Amino acid sequence: MLKSKVYALTISLLLGTVAHAQAPAAAEPAPASDSPRSSPAAAAAPAPAAGGRDERARARVVEALQELTGWVHGRGGTLSARVVDTESGAVWAESSPQSALNPASNMKLLTAAVALERLGAEFRFSTGLYGKLEGNRVEALVLRGHGDPSLTTADLWQLVTALRNLGVTQVGQVQVDQSRFDEQFVPPAFEQQPDEWASFRAPVSAVALERNALVVNLLAQDVGQPARVWIEPPGIVTVEGTVETRRPGSGEAVQLTLEPRGSELVARLGGHVARGMPRLRFERRLDDPRRAPGLALRELLVAAGIAVPGGVALGGEQVLTRLLFHQSEPLSQLLAELGKNSDNFYAEMILKALGSESTGGPGRSQDGARVLLQWLSERGLATPETRLSNGSGLFDANRISAASLAGALLAVHRNPALYPEFLAHLAVGGVDGTLRSRFRRFKEQRLVRAKTGTLSAAVGLSGYVLQPGSGSPIIFALLVNGLPGQAWAVRERIDRVVDAIAAGQRGP
Repeated sequence: MLKSKVYALTISLLLGTVAHAQAPAAAEPAPASDSPRSSPAAAAAPAPAAGGRDERARARVVEALQELTGWVHGRGGTLSARVVDTESGAVWAESSPQSALNPASNMKLLTAAVALERLGAEFRFSTGLYGKLEGNRVEALVLRGHGDPSLTTADLWQLVTALRNLGVTQVGQVQVDQSRFDEQFVPPAFEQQPDEWASFRAPVSAVALERNALVVNLLAQDVGQPARVWIEPPGIVTVEGTVETRRPGSGEAVQLTLEPRGSELVARLGGHVARGMPRLRFERRLDDPRRAPGLALRELLVAAGIAVPGGVALGGEQVLTRLLFHQSEPLSQLLAELGKNSDNFYAEMILKALGSESTGGPGRSQDGARVLLQWLSERGLATPETRLSNGSGLFDANRISAASLAGALLAVHRNPALYPEFLAHLAVGGVDGTLRSRFRRFKEQRLVRAKTGTLSAAVGLSGYVLQPGSGSPIIFALLVNGLPGQAWAVRERIDRVVDAIAAGQRGP
């Protein structure tokens, strides 16, 4: 209890200490530890409110963060938090803001911001078919990609249809050129959970189809007959075993394992499913994604009436004649998968694309992480404790402080070339994405725009609370580590801080 009271004192003093303090300019270096002006030792008498903000609203925020701090530390966890007024740059409240913690998926905020600045909102990824057309034949048809995270089977089918319209009726061999990215298709820290086959742990590759994941579909048939099985995308997996159809009401118990076997991936099936049940759908990551798009392409070519007597191989870098190409949606639209849906695959693909654009060579995760760290350093937001390894925040890979995250959000807000698209990519409280069930009391005004983050022992929420009309938003960055198995309780208390901010912003 004594410990929590000390933290309560620290935070409550901030109301008087930094109520009207001006934040340093974005280019000034951030202090390596808590600055004296936000320290209890530097406390002064309460000052008038800055920028005309309602001091009572600020007091409610300080109180809510005080409660969160006491609760977290009372259970042995760690907290890094900062709330900032974008109008004045003043810190409203903070708690250990310079402590570098695991940000979980709040890491995607940094990946998105840097991608918008370095690649541009209108940047599009390209995927093409390359080869030498001789009459109606292409001897070596090369599928080459530049890191499009959104490529689908439907996109490949459009390329196949266009190829057929060029008069192609035979392809000797399909080749997949993955040279735009390096061969490390398992992102940093993903090796911490090697036996996890869920799609959230999908690998990355320059040519990636359907997020480098597959879907196993099961549909019950007549009693006693094997269930119908089909896999999307086609041509990638060999199926072994069956799932028996049993009488109605017998439920389902399906066994599904994926087994790499040389260059092939085998899906082993067993168990049963009841007649009359709707289609069952199981999504799994690929183990090795490099040949998979070519296998699917070959299947689609054959379905379109184009003969492919040869197999699928890696290579084709020397083939430069482009026959057809597909472009993704602009980056500003793709980023919604990061901000609203927290897609790890998109984040890691974009990180590698940043690395490739920065060096001109094969995209590497470490080069992309270096670009992110450089972006922070240029704005004085990196500290010696900052550690960046992957772009998604998955697993135990990164360390960043609330001060750095809040500073990044402030830098984006002050850049009109970034802020509109960046704001649009975030989840809206009570409306969509990972915040659709949170902050519902503010959904009509769409006040809360933020990025969630949840791991076993790391929970975060960072973003903006907007002010109705043309008023400036309030930035918040809230990171909690060290409380495994308590994610729901942590979220509830984090949300109370944001509720306090939004209640003050909403007005009467």
